[in-house]
Amino acid sequence: MSAILQVALDFADGERAMKLAREAVAGGAQWIEAGTPLIKSEGLDIVRRLSQEFPGQTVVADMKTMDAGRSEVEMAAKAGASVVHVLGVASDATLKEAVEAGRNYGAQIAVDLVGVTDPVRRAQQVGAWGAHHVVVHCGIDQQMAGESPFALLRTLARDTDVMLAVAGGINSETVVEAVEAGAEIVIVGGAITKAPDAREATARILEAMRTRVPAATALYKRTAADRVREVLRVVSTANVSDAGHRMAPLPGIRPLSPGMRLVGRAVTVRTYPGDWSKPVQAIDVAGPGEVIVVDAGGVGPAVWGELATHSAMQKGVAGVVVDGAIRDTAEIRALAFPAFSRLVQPNAGEPRGLGEINVPIQIQGVLVEPGDWIVGDDDGVMVVPQARAVELANYAMDCLERENRIRQEITGGRTTLGKVTELLRWETRTK
Repeated sequence: MSAILQVALDFADGERAMKLAREAVAGGAQWIEAGTPLIKSEGLDIVRRLSQEFPGQTVVADMKTMDAGRSEVEMAAKAGASVVHVLGVASDATLKEAVEAGRNYGAQIAVDLVGVTDPVRRAQQVGAWGAHHVVVHCGIDQQMAGESPFALLRTLARDTDVMLAVAGGINSETVVEAVEAGAEIVIVGGAITKAPDAREATARILEAMRTRVPAATALYKRTAADRVREVLRVVSTANVSDAGHRMAPLPGIRPLSPGMRLVGRAVTVRTYPGDWSKPVQAIDVAGPGEVIVVDAGGVGPAVWGELATHSAMQKGVAGVVVDGAIRDTAEIRALAFPAFSRLVQPNAGEPRGLGEINVPIQIQGVLVEPGDWIVGDDDGVMVVPQARAVELANYAMDCLERENRIRQEITGGRTTLGKVTELLRWETRTK
């Protein structure tokens, strides 16, 4: 039997979810899931709408039931759900009640193993109680930390007899691995729901499942530590800011000229106003692809110029950020060297040798530590703490992918951002 493709509609807006569902069904999706955010936003009416519009597809309600198993399964089934998701961390009593209610109302019960400490034992238990399948689920926050569901999926395929579904960052490249690891139901969210053309994306994933040949994609991937630079080169500083809950940039730091892009780990410098000795010495410390970040107190004279730039380029330094002044700007522009600063002025200071290299610095209240990732573009400069680099890079890519879908909906529907996102509905309410 071929694996089933289940498309998870994890939207907050019903109309966007329905539009996406139509595209996914046109592309061949067999199961359509009302995701938990969608049910929380729209209630079970969205399950009714999906079951009415797509009578030929299996409609799944991802209730993530934790208590009241009987009543929640009954409500979802009566709304039209053929499959109801409950949480494996729920009590034995709740899970048994959910399974019994599923029998009574004609719904299959899927048990989501997210957060379960002994997933093999739980899978065996719920299978014996009558659950239809278990879901090996790597949650969104786990994905952003670089985790994957496939190791657990293989373990369950080896050690249990239950039917297995898998969810968690699956795309057209990894879907083949999911099937070969033992998944009979493959749950795909963002690789379809964030695609500008969800019909094409669905068909592409189904073809990869059928042929067992991965289809290459540049998007919908979750990175690990060794690919952070690659991701940060794709996203914008605005994406990084959104990823960090509207995280602020280095205040007042601007690119020397439009179009400059900067990505690299920080080599930090603390120096005194106008003292260019430590910034120049930092060139010898920096490795290829690193960024020199200078705290010069936010004032002049200049601590960086053309000759420092030539020297940095010889070392393969990725760019410089100066909380202070730089000079020789025409020459630096001609060299196309990414340079960001607070000030531009012609006079340099003296090389007194005061300051330190590779120590934590503060730029207008923003902490920069050696090894932090620096991302710069026309909007300014963002600092990505190295301890959160994988997480923030993944969330930034997620933001970019979501924007791609919204852009298509605005253009394709000849409408506005406010209407696509139902802005009035989701405005922050004052108490």
